[in-house]
Amino acid sequence: MTLLIYLIGWIIFIGGVAWALMALHVAVHIIEIVAVILLGVAVITGATRARNRDRST
Repeated sequence: MTLLIYLIGWIIFIGGVAWALMALHVAVHIIEIVAVILLGVAVITGATRARNRDRST
């Protein structure tokens, strides 16, 4: 459950970054690359934090 909440926050963050890049008229393929990279970072950090939290309980 912790991972799901964490990833929802990241999805909102990625959406905001993509929206800002669109407002700056950045090319769509660059926005897609940034979004995929951020999603990868979100999964890695979310899994790490969720695993650490589960161990501490």
